[in-house]
Parts: sequence; C-alpha cells; structure tokens
Amino acid sequence: MTLPLLGTAVTLTTYPEIRDWICGPGRAIEIQDFCGIGVFERDHSDMISAWHGLLDGHTGPRSIHGPFFGLDIASPDTEVRAIVQKRMMQGLDVAEALGADLMVIHSPFTHWHQLNRANYPEVYPSLMSCSADCLAPVLARAADTGCTLVLENCDDTDPFARVDLVREIGHGNLKVSIDTGHADICHGRYDAPHVVDFVAAAAGYLGHVHLQDVDGYADRHWHPGEGRIAWGPVFAAFAALEDSPRLTLEVRRDLHRLPETVSRLEALGLAC
Repeated sequence: MTLPLLGTAVTLTTYPEIRDWICGPGRAIEIQDFCGIGVFERDHSDMISAWHGLLDGHTGPRSIHGPFFGLDIASPDTEVRAIVQKRMMQGLDVAEALGADLMVIHSPFTHWHQLNRANYPEVYPSLMSCSADCLAPVLARAADTGCTLVLENCDDTDPFARVDLVREIGHGNLKVSIDTGHADICHGRYDAPHVVDFVAAAAGYLGHVHLQDVDGYADRHWHPGEGRIAWGPVFAAFAALEDSPRLTLEVRRDLHRLPETVSRLEALGLAC
C-alpha cells in the first residue's frame, strides 16, 4: 500500500527551516500569511514578493488559507456579505499570484445552529441560501482561476451540515475540508461525533484535511501523537474513501520537528 504524502501549513518565517524536507519529495504546502487580521486592509504585495522568492524549487501542490476572522459567509446582512465577498476575492488574487489551486475558508455552522434547528426552523435554510449567495461570485472567479474552495469545520457539531451546503450549491470548485482538531474539540466539549464520522460524512466531497492533535478542550494545534486523537482509525477512515483529499499538517509550534513526527507516522504505517 502506498502511504499518503503529507503536506504542511507554513508561513514566511517557518517555511525556510523545513524547505528541503518539503521540496525533496514534493510535499504540498498551505501558505498561511494571508489569513491574519487586517492583512487585506493594507498593502500585502511585499509578502507576495517574498513568497515568490522562496517558492523556487517547490514542485508540490500549493494552497492558501483564506481570510476568515469576522467573515461569516452566511451573514443575513447583504452589506456584510459584500465585505466577505471582497475579502474572498482578495484571497483568490493571492492564490492566483502564488500558483495555489486551493483556498481554505471557514464554515458558518455552529453548535447553536445544531441545537436550535427545530426551535428556529427558518435559520438553517437562511444559512444555506445566504452562503450560496455570498459564494456565487467567488466560485465563479475561482473557476476562472482554477482554484477550489474548501469549507473547513470550526464549531461544527453536525458533520453533515457542510456536506449539505456543498451538495446544495453544487459547484465543481467547492468541496469540504476537515480539521481533525476542531472535530475532536467538538467531540469532547459538545459530544459531537468522532473525527472518523466527520470523515465518513464527507465521502464524495472531501478535498482537504488539516491534521492537528488536541486534548479535547482547546484548539492546540499539537503535532499528531501529542494529544488524544487516535490516528490509526483516522487514517483508516481516509483510506476507505474514494476521494484523495490533500492532507496538510497544521501545527502551531516547532515545525522543525515535523520530519520526526512524520517518521513516527510512517513507522506506524499511516503516512509519509
């Protein structure tokens, strides 16, 4: 069996120290310098230029994490959605400039929505219709530039909600993303389904995964193996899919230890 080759999330400051480990086998990277607060409110051409200088020799797939702070794609306010669209378009500008074919965006669904789906029956249809309206021009642009948007779970406790939205919109440039840590936090704090159930629910629509470990309490972004997630069943769930999602390590600290972390996963027969 061929083990999946793991990519990693990087920034301008973290990429150089693991560049050889990334570029050698052609690992995917996810550039995360353009999702910070206020990035698109100021000139960011210097960051694009800096990345152009670093990307020579990188032949693997590229993605970016799109803007998300305060940006609700399902806002019922049309003027707010216009701002969200603007930021998403700016993210696509960056993706095009850096040769990225995938951009991560965040889910609008929360635990409150799940608890109150029957109590406020008008809310769920509104989430769907407002998200579709917000993303329509963004997806049109994404199709023109060859970029796929992937919808990442955050406070989602229903693993099918994002899948339902992607299915309802029905656009070839929109897929589902799973953050393993976010899923486990919701499993631990809200009694949501396990990570493997999020994976199974996304079958046929899963385009991307953030791999990070947690303690079931907070969004730790620890290296796989440092928290409580059972990685054997998780990778088995990936292997059971017909999809081949882009598997991206998203750890917060000590990226220089990623080769060691991946070597441990490889010794377990999970990934390389």
